[in-house]
Amino acid sequence: MNVDPIRNGIVIDHITAGKGAQIYSLLGLDSLDVSVALIRNVASKRLGRKDIIKIDAEIPVDFDVIGYVDPGATVNIIRNGKTAEKKTMRLPEILTDVIKCKNPRCITTTEQELKHVFRLADADKMEYRCIYCETRAE
Repeated sequence: MNVDPIRNGIVIDHITAGKGAQIYSLLGLDSLDVSVALIRNVASKRLGRKDIIKIDAEIPVDFDVIGYVDPGATVNIIRNGKTAEKKTMRLPEILTDVIKCKNPRCITTTEQELKHVFRLADADKMEYRCIYCETRAE
């Protein structure tokens, strides 16, 4: 399989195998009008297997989404065919409109314009809780 190198764009690398599709979906990459490659189960010395996402344009990317799904991922910003920036992801303290509260009594259920905001409650368990009703995210 050949995937052309990108000249200017973004490479999301070191994604735990199987989590690339979730990042792809949450970032809304299917709606872009540029070339995007989701490469799954690539051999990796560090991880054994990994996923990679290549975006052939420098677009705004929500790093919180990537950090939430896979805090071990890295994001490389490519300019003129070279890595200009490399960012290591981490679990975000606050998640806004990434996941939705499942509690039917939460204020976000009745107040549609209210943002769904979750805070990191336990980093070891990767547990997030709704800031309004304290319901644990699933």
